[in-house]
Amino acid sequence: MAVMRYDPWRTISQLQNEMNQLFEHRLDGEENGETGMVAADWRPAVDVQEGQSSYTITADLPGVDPKDIDVSLENGVLTIQGERKDDRSEVDGEYKRIERIRGTFFRRFTLPDTADAENVKAKSRNGTLEIVIPKQEKVQPRKIQVEA
Repeated sequence: MAVMRYDPWRTISQLQNEMNQLFEHRLDGEENGETGMVAADWRPAVDVQEGQSSYTITADLPGVDPKDIDVSLENGVLTIQGERKDDRSEVDGEYKRIERIRGTFFRRFTLPDTADAENVKAKSRNGTLEIVIPKQEKVQPRKIQVEA
């Protein structure tokens, strides 16, 4: 039988972690400065990949119509926002359990200086949004002559 050391703070730490996970989706969104309310109801899962010639951002947006997705780029910050609409109807009966999150979503990414903001492309297919950001050719530093 292994001897385990008693740690009185372990149980409190576990409780805190579980509470953080419970409220995480409410606290992770961007906050509205005026009201202090969360501006997003959920955050889609995102993969960011860097290739030789481009960056690719892939977001899981199942059940979101491409018309309800807004992708914008301003001052080197890429913003993905939109809404998953509620498709529940009262006619079908009373729900016993609801787990699928509905409402607005919001994600922001700061792009590196090598990103080509003029040629960004986005497409949505089968609940997956793919944004391809090409890289610019790296500008080589040049020596500037100082005149006397």
